[in-house]
Amino acid sequence: AGVDPSMLRPADPLDVVLRILNNVRAWAAARPERSDVALWAVELSLLLPSHPARLRYERAQLLVQRGEFLGGASELEAYAEVVEAVDDAAAERVRGEAFAARAMLN
Repeated sequence: AGVDPSMLRPADPLDVVLRILNNVRAWAAARPERSDVALWAVELSLLLPSHPARLRYERAQLLVQRGEFLGGASELEAYAEVVEAVDDAAAERVRGEAFAARAMLN
């Protein structure tokens, strides 16, 4: 089996950036004390022109984990609105997480 010419083309720069950010996120996920690193990696990933909606959920969870309960709850509700179009049950579960995040303020 020879080398396919498509294998020799350079990778798209945004794909390379996303891959690096994914590696940073994976590194930080194994180190809960470095949620600050995970958060900036997610936030940078969200700035890319194309990104999975799930990153919004990850950002919301990180905000709650870091004690930013209102911001995290707001992000969870925004994500629930996006998910609702394809999965009502998941949207309700995420709304429950938003409610729980707000309850942590008490």
